[in-house]
Amino acid sequence: QVQLVESGGGLVQTGGSLRLSCAASGRTISSYAMGWFRQAPGKGREFAAIISPSGGFTRYADSVKGRFTISREDAKNTVYLQMNSLKPEDTAVYYCAAGPKLTQRASYDYWGQGTQVTVSS
Repeated sequence: QVQLVESGGGLVQTGGSLRLSCAASGRTISSYAMGWFRQAPGKGREFAAIISPSGGFTRYADSVKGRFTISREDAKNTVYLQMNSLKPEDTAVYYCAAGPKLTQRASYDYWGQGTQVTVSS
């Protein structure tokens, strides 16, 4: 079992930055693909960014490409999402996910509880 805990969310103005962290426990995540997903009010959960177990492959949703960066630090069992140039439409609950298969689908085995990101206009 892997437990995931997100942190770093909050309220920020348009154009600002936030860095989300996802701390894993229970097992090492070094062999897991990791992802960040988000869910805005009244909408389904959508893919934001994913990273391969080696960290050598990343993919981003078109809506965040060039503004968000996913990274991992396996020595700390932690994954990050650096979010720059934030927009009001980035407002959502952000979830960290882990699983054996790298995919843009929300089919990962393990999920965190989410952290709220609110971008004011």
